[in-house]
Amino acid sequence: MATINKQKILNDPIYGFISIPNSLLYDLIEHPFFQRLRRINQMGVSYLVYPGAQHTRFHHALGCMHLMQKAVQVLRFKNVKISEEEETALYVAILLHDIGHGPFSHAMERSIVEGVHHEEISTLFMNRLNQHFEGKLDLAIQIFQGKYHRKFMLQLISSQLDMDRMDYLKRDSFYSGVAEGNINSERLIQMLNVVDDELVVEEKGVYSVEMFLVARRLMYWQAYLHKTSVCAELVLVRILKRAKELTHKGIKLWGSDSLLFFLNNQIDYEEFDSRALDKFALLDDSDILGALKMWQFHEDFILSNLSKMIVNRKLLRIEIMSTKDEISKTIEAKRAEVAQEYDLSVDSAKYFVFKGKMTNQAYRKDKEPIMILKKDSSVEDVLVASDQLNLKALTKPVMKYFVCYPKNDLER
Repeated sequence: MATINKQKILNDPIYGFISIPNSLLYDLIEHPFFQRLRRINQMGVSYLVYPGAQHTRFHHALGCMHLMQKAVQVLRFKNVKISEEEETALYVAILLHDIGHGPFSHAMERSIVEGVHHEEISTLFMNRLNQHFEGKLDLAIQIFQGKYHRKFMLQLISSQLDMDRMDYLKRDSFYSGVAEGNINSERLIQMLNVVDDELVVEEKGVYSVEMFLVARRLMYWQAYLHKTSVCAELVLVRILKRAKELTHKGIKLWGSDSLLFFLNNQIDYEEFDSRALDKFALLDDSDILGALKMWQFHEDFILSNLSKMIVNRKLLRIEIMSTKDEISKTIEAKRAEVAQEYDLSVDSAKYFVFKGKMTNQAYRKDKEPIMILKKDSSVEDVLVASDQLNLKALTKPVMKYFVCYPKNDLER
């Protein structure tokens, strides 16, 4: 039998050529669990606002692996000892860090897979893959769970300046066309170093860190927290909750086998056994979008109208409010109006009229800080090292309250 050449390169629109460093990484990428990420959109329903935002979690995971290769190269050049085993473990951990995301992940986590975070599902997938690859993922799982003694390795995967954020900001900026999110990831990585087992950024890179934090703030307001995206995601949450409610009442809905499994069963972390994981591994965006296309014709007034909103992009109006009193008055009035107009109970009207809040905090003081390595070898928080006064403002959470309600007539 012919042997497969596993030394592959991939062409990426952001970084150019990405190489797959070894056969284990190649085999992981080839596995159906990972290939499923090709069918999951990185930015959820943001394509309803930015038509170019059609890239997938598969793109993102490969981009993160590429940046991790660059980081390992830079740190070794600066005499940070990283063994071959540790190097492969870092690539595996960053490649698989998002493997637990479901379709429209955050909407799923708040509706049909309630209370089970995607990072927990990522760990379940990693453990399953580890069995398949006969323990070759042991070290990667230790690093991913923060159980490995070299702390900086976890920081490369999950921190306030990790490979995950560096890739998604640059990639989401490129595909959405929101230019303000375009960070200089190459320079940030060149400035990385390790002191006392902690990841630091050399002082020359302080302005790049400032730009990174500002870009993160702007991307949240302009893309991730764009009010139309927020509204669309909340409509999707309500569709899935309604579908689950109807299913539990014994009403049959069209859906793929894996989607119906999660609609029919209350699955929390304890119930997330190997059968649930197998069903989850078959879920992707096509299950949800296919269901919405069918549910728009369902006889249930709530399910059909909400489904049409996503399928035809006829969304609710979202209005930013300045005070909580204003929200309460608006909610009450709009719910009464919708209930009367369409002969619904006030409880049913809650599906079409609801409130929420958006929070944007680019840098968190309560989390591990981004540390700057000074020329005198001392290390300090970027907030202290920076001469940019606006940086302190980025630590304050900015909240916006809103109300969503129908702007078009609902179909009876």
